[in-house]
Amino acid sequence: MKNLQKQLQLTADGSHTLFIPEMDEHYHSVNGAVQESRHVFIEAGLHRLSKEKLRVLEIGFGTGLNAFLTLLDTNIPVEYYTIERYPLSQGIIQSLNYGELICPDKKELFTLLHTTPWNEPVIITESFTLYKIAGDSNRCELPKQIDLVYFDAFAPDKQPEMWNQEIFRRLYHAMTEGGILTTYCAKGSVRRMMQEAGYSMERIPGPPGKREMLRATK
Repeated sequence: MKNLQKQLQLTADGSHTLFIPEMDEHYHSVNGAVQESRHVFIEAGLHRLSKEKLRVLEIGFGTGLNAFLTLLDTNIPVEYYTIERYPLSQGIIQSLNYGELICPDKKELFTLLHTTPWNEPVIITESFTLYKIAGDSNRCELPKQIDLVYFDAFAPDKQPEMWNQEIFRRLYHAMTEGGILTTYCAKGSVRRMMQEAGYSMERIPGPPGKREMLRATK
């Protein structure tokens, strides 16, 4: 994964995604990277919680788009944890248009999300602290008392090792009561694994180009 070629592509809403030819896989939906992230993680996840402060865990930091949208959308204290085994190069990061496209006057914050050190908490703004964990989510220790999980690994048929019973069990036990996990995936096998872990499951409308997605609640 680390050494695989990544091609910059434009999606339908004008935002970038990355394409990995060897896997035939995109980082985001070609129907719109930003609108997909907003629909799956912000609207179906973040906006469903009403708390004075939040602890978020993202499985797969990738381009940093989900973290950037969360930072821009919250005015309560957020501790944002993310686990990534194969961080992107600075050259690729600098080519992404999210900062300029989404919020030009805060585009430097998008860059800051990527240039901060790994494996230590970093204060990005007064209300947003980022903790990037370099490692494999199947093996590394998960943060505790998580309110919201963004499960954004590559698709199960492309990266099957990321979609397993044990990771969903571990996530369930790391979350607070009433916590939410959202993912773009709607596969029946994934839904059943989440149910087995203890979650209450919903199939809800997916983003443009995708009929359904999953939301799990502890």
